[in-house]
Amino acid sequence: MPVNPAHTALWPAPHASEAVDATVHVPGSKSVTNRALVLAALASEPGWLRRPLRSRDTLLMAAALREMGVGIEETVSSSSSGAGGPDGTGEAWRVLPAGLRGPATVDVGNAGTVMRFLPPVAALADGPVRFDGDPRSYERPLNGVIDALRVLGARIDDDDRGALPLTVHGSGALDGGPVEIDASSSSQFVSALLLSAPRFNQGVEVRHIGSSLPSMPHIRMTVDMLRAVGAQVDTPESGGEPNVWRVTPGALLGRDLTIEPDLSNAQPFLAAALVTGGRVLIPDWPARTTQPGDRLREIFTEMGGSCELADYGLVFTGSGSIHGIDVDLSDVGELTPGIAAVAALADSPSTLRGVSHLRLHETDRLAALTKEINELGGDVTETADGLHIRPRPLHGGVFHTYDDHRMATAGAIIGLAVEGVRIENVATTAKTLPDFPDLWTGMLGASGV
Repeated sequence: MPVNPAHTALWPAPHASEAVDATVHVPGSKSVTNRALVLAALASEPGWLRRPLRSRDTLLMAAALREMGVGIEETVSSSSSGAGGPDGTGEAWRVLPAGLRGPATVDVGNAGTVMRFLPPVAALADGPVRFDGDPRSYERPLNGVIDALRVLGARIDDDDRGALPLTVHGSGALDGGPVEIDASSSSQFVSALLLSAPRFNQGVEVRHIGSSLPSMPHIRMTVDMLRAVGAQVDTPESGGEPNVWRVTPGALLGRDLTIEPDLSNAQPFLAAALVTGGRVLIPDWPARTTQPGDRLREIFTEMGGSCELADYGLVFTGSGSIHGIDVDLSDVGELTPGIAAVAALADSPSTLRGVSHLRLHETDRLAALTKEINELGGDVTETADGLHIRPRPLHGGVFHTYDDHRMATAGAIIGLAVEGVRIENVATTAKTLPDFPDLWTGMLGASGV
């Protein structure tokens, strides 16, 4: 197989010689877009997704649903509110549910949401659906979803790997009912079962029986979005049993949903304000959200910045100083690479805890961050469940990404303060943040840096 030139190209990370001062329009949330696509595909009537994220992960989700018979029409229309960006246009996807069918072949790429959310959907299809993906996708655990679906009545061929590639033999329906799973390696196992549960004959009762459950905000996102389309969901927060979620069978409504900006993808831009002592405005930051990225307001403020949330968005301002932090990131693990990058530039040590599950993400993020920051002169130690970071003067060098979008943005953050950082395969950011290099250089250009 020929090597993609983007994978070997080195991108010179721009160095900031002065404080940034910019407005950055962050595209829609990947997590919300892909959940919304699944729910719209399972609805009893057509629905709209406005301002969806167009990235590798979301386009893979849309392509997979089309493979199974769902209609997804893409349009671009004017918007008086300026939704979709400064040009006043906003993209919309019209989702037309249909009878799910096989045979079909799904390319998951390396998207956790696609590889985990769609096998339950495939179990409802009439015919076999084969799942395959990037080489790294074979190493990511799927046993939680596979084993649970078998208990709920599905037939799946995975050669007992508990991982890709696999085939789900859809029968047009699924019994559903109670199931126990260990979701300690990924909250997506829970979300995957809940999203399709209204279409199961008996709904579902998911009981998590493992150790601590990571990324709880993502499960709350799933529950909120299910309720918004008419599903009845009982959760621990609503008076149910701890670690138990129940979804009642029933029809889902087609809705007209506007996708929020991706707050986790706003992280490098907020970090730029913190690192340079500047100011960044993220328009349309929601006042209420289940996105884990909202916690950046608290974390980056503790690290030396300040923020103001107004009707028009979030303004984040750096103070010119970066402080170390001791923080449990178990609920917001995806923020770890960016926080680690900022911590490497701080005036005191940091300890990032509760993120052992990051070893199973797009790459082993704990090992990758340790290696790459240390090779630039840093002092990072991997712990059982996180990282300990002792700031040291850093120097330029190649920052490898391991096909991981959040490694690439972490390297860009360091490059703001350290001259000569070159990022290998910055194109991997297209997984969730298309046009990141242009957004990044545009932010610096707006500042006159």
